[in-house]
Amino acid sequence: MNGFIRRAVLPGGFKASGASCGLKKSLADDLALFYSDLPATAAAIFTRNLVKAAPLTVNMRNLRASRSFRAVIANSGNANCYTGQEGIEDALYLCRRVAAGLSIDVRQVLAASTGIIGRRMPARTMGSAVPGLISSLSVSGIQRAQKAIMTTDTFSKGATAFFSVSGRKASVCGVAKGAGMIAPDMATMLCFIFTDAALGPGPLKAALKKAVAPTFNCITVDGCMSTNDNVILLANGACGAGSISGGKDYSSFCSALEAVCRELALMMVRDGEGASKFIRISVEGALNGRQARTGALAVANSNLFKTAVYGENRNFGRIIAALGASGIKFDPGKIRLKAGSLKRRDVDVYVHLGAGRGKAVVYTSDLTPEYIKINAEYS
Repeated sequence: MNGFIRRAVLPGGFKASGASCGLKKSLADDLALFYSDLPATAAAIFTRNLVKAAPLTVNMRNLRASRSFRAVIANSGNANCYTGQEGIEDALYLCRRVAAGLSIDVRQVLAASTGIIGRRMPARTMGSAVPGLISSLSVSGIQRAQKAIMTTDTFSKGATAFFSVSGRKASVCGVAKGAGMIAPDMATMLCFIFTDAALGPGPLKAALKKAVAPTFNCITVDGCMSTNDNVILLANGACGAGSISGGKDYSSFCSALEAVCRELALMMVRDGEGASKFIRISVEGALNGRQARTGALAVANSNLFKTAVYGENRNFGRIIAALGASGIKFDPGKIRLKAGSLKRRDVDVYVHLGAGRGKAVVYTSDLTPEYIKINAEYS
């Protein structure tokens, strides 16, 4: 990478905008539009929850039907999930409004929603805001767009990495929302990533899959998997270099993409609902990497462990118990355990299982009374 910043700066050829269409009680921005001046290749990864929100169904269809994409329409305040065929029609209606306003094929539009499950969203009211979204598209519009996708987030999340492709400057920019219902696979969130490098569908999907594994799929706040997870990556080639699929340029792109994904993932954990601690759990000495990740997630999702960290109670038996219940193989007599001070904002936990060479790092937050309050009142 040639540089990295913790804010969103759109790559060449991309624009964004945000607006309010009344989905939030606060009347804050709740509708975002992302647009590429050039046809872009797309890759996406969705939740593995059996129950999937309507926009995900639409996206899966469009990704099969089209090889180029131009826009993403996203809203907060309503998940458009468990809304049946009407919900799918509502998502399609918004995509059609965007396509008509931008004079593009409707199959080139992707969608995303987040918010309350089980309520039909007011698609016609939302559609009336689309012309304004289109007319206000700009490079600086990313600032309003990333705020428009927030729900219980306390701050907007963006990151940008810079790299070179055949001597030309290129970048990867990502924005995301997420603070609660965070658990693999994938971590609950909306995430939109853009690059002005050119990549084909195969290399782009492979890069995204590789980047998601150690980042979004290694964080958890409450162990609850959502129905609306959506990571969408668009590559429009506006930097002017040729298409990349391997070699040094592809490695540079993959490194930049993973850096952006990791920063957004860690931002979500730091913004965990009601969280007062950021916890890094490193497990080494497992039989393999998969077992290391399973063990680390078992500790990270243990309510007993998370409440102990909140109370600054060094009850390490809770870590041992979680590992033993996780189903992974190890000799309890060979465990080595270390933990940093629980009085700090950032807490490090290290476990060596003495069973092999597998290792993994998982990130989580503590469990506090504020988390209960937030979710008891969320409506």
